[in-house]
Amino acid sequence: MTNHPHALDALAAADAAELEGILLEVCSSPRWAAAVAEAKPWSSREALLAANAAAMAGLTVADLHDAMAGHARIGQPKAGDATSEREQAGIQGVDQAVLGELREANAAYEAKFGHVFLICATGRTAATMLAALRERHPNDPATEAEIVRGELRKINDIRLNRLLDSF
Repeated sequence: MTNHPHALDALAAADAAELEGILLEVCSSPRWAAAVAEAKPWSSREALLAANAAAMAGLTVADLHDAMAGHARIGQPKAGDATSEREQAGIQGVDQAVLGELREANAAYEAKFGHVFLICATGRTAATMLAALRERHPNDPATEAEIVRGELRKINDIRLNRLLDSF
């Protein structure tokens, strides 16, 4: 990956409200967005990704719920949302029976944990996401929160890299 210093400079130069809006598009947790913004200026792409990791590490369970609120249910990307559709490309054209199994597994997971199943879906097939959902369902809430934290960090890394590459 190349470093785009001008992209980092442009991002860091955004006024507070604009930067907050940009960061909230990456991750819908206000605490995460504030922590990443506080780390500017970022000296490199790696520094921005490190700010993401540090911000994710500092989120409470409530903050994680804020972050998850910005994500579509696996198997049901948000219509018209290019990011959601791109991230869940692995479900396109999948057999309806698999989508039905995803819906059922999602419902059971949400009933247990009180939030959507979150996984970095980029590059994953529907079958691998379904397998991961089933594998994680037995977890206790604390274990699952830490897995979600890691998955959100990966998603944010991908989104931040795409953001920098778009400048």
